[in-house]
Amino acid sequence: MTNAPIGSASNTQAAETLPKVAWGKGIYVYDTAGKRYIDASGGPVVYCLGHANEEVNAAIASQLGRIAHGYRYSFTSDPLEELSELVAAACGSGLDHLVFVSGGSEAVESALKLALQYHSACGQQSKRRFISRRRSWHGNTLGALAVSDFLERRAPFEGALTEASFLSAVNAYRPPAGVPAADLSRHCVAELEAEILKVGPDNVAAFIFEPVVGAAGGAVPAPAGYAAGIRKVCDQYGILMIADEVMCGSGRCGTWRALEHDGVVPDIMAVAKGLGGGYLPLGAAIYHRSVSDVIRTRYGGPLTGHTFSGHTASCAAGVAVQRIVKREGLIERVNSNGPIFLEMLRNELRTVEAVGDIRGRGFLIGVEFVANRDTKQPFDSSLQVASRIGRAAAGDGLLCYPSMGNVDGIRGDTVILAPPYNTTQDQLQEIAELFAHSVRRALDEVAALASANSHVKV
Repeated sequence: MTNAPIGSASNTQAAETLPKVAWGKGIYVYDTAGKRYIDASGGPVVYCLGHANEEVNAAIASQLGRIAHGYRYSFTSDPLEELSELVAAACGSGLDHLVFVSGGSEAVESALKLALQYHSACGQQSKRRFISRRRSWHGNTLGALAVSDFLERRAPFEGALTEASFLSAVNAYRPPAGVPAADLSRHCVAELEAEILKVGPDNVAAFIFEPVVGAAGGAVPAPAGYAAGIRKVCDQYGILMIADEVMCGSGRCGTWRALEHDGVVPDIMAVAKGLGGGYLPLGAAIYHRSVSDVIRTRYGGPLTGHTFSGHTASCAAGVAVQRIVKREGLIERVNSNGPIFLEMLRNELRTVEAVGDIRGRGFLIGVEFVANRDTKQPFDSSLQVASRIGRAAAGDGLLCYPSMGNVDGIRGDTVILAPPYNTTQDQLQEIAELFAHSVRRALDEVAALASANSHVKV
């Protein structure tokens, strides 16, 4: 992930000059000039326990003192086996087979490969097409990028990406034209079925989606009934369901699996970020035993993975993170404090006319900024509103996650707040107040810029 939390002129590249990080502790990060930042986004929605957790660091050091990595084709290991058990128990519902990788893009890539391998094992070699959604982000590898609709990140690679189908974004604040918000789930489920029939069920491998859209949409949860509806359609036509929970999973939304909230079990899911909390690179493709049984019978096992799959020290970090999350009841804390944090933000931003929507689930909250609240007209992209808010916040000692282009790939400004799971209510209130202050400063700057350039619409 290359979005600079401090805000930049690009959605994919960091600003030209960045402070140099020195150290961190808990929800705070310090640069080499001694400035303190509240890490209100967990970096790119990663640091679920904050920074410099002594128990996690000790687990990593202990493992490194024995061996850093036992190559997966030569050895298994206690950390790998224990983390597999912890994740399988947290997922439940038959999601008990895993391929550990180094991050979210690899996790999604592996999920796509597992879907293709499954259909090949079934003798369905024609099932190669993936269906995804507009305003989605699944990763930087070419396969994951091919099923992503993030204009700025895709553009340089067009022509080399495999063909995929893209459906409407599922966003209650911005439903498809002519679709009432109340009909959004029904409409989008019907759209999936129509695309499957158009392409041909014998040609579709899987439908991939984010249960709560992250960077590409700005923390957008699907409405009630949507996930259950697509599960039914996928089952009807023999299509696998892939849940990309790299950002929204591992407890971020108040349940270990984000789809638990919807009462739905995918066939395959991708996790990363909160799995290891950012202490070492770690992700996983998790797949249902029904998928595993077919693959194992035909091929003996999954034909995906990398040199550092199941990296021993990374798994040790993941074990420590997941033990702490479970022991301290942090997912339950996210579930109970998430709505409180949402209300804090709404209270602090209620008089800011440029705030169009505040949404999310758990500790994954997005704020969308608009030029006109009544019409939902986005700001002119040249104003770089989200980026300016990110810079203003960094100046005020607050790290957030700005993202642009959520409306049409070019226009649309959102900022994500995703604090560590163990953030206290007093710290959440401080984040809300400081963020509101930064927003007002940045919007004053935007108004002054637009006034000086009268051709630019605010």
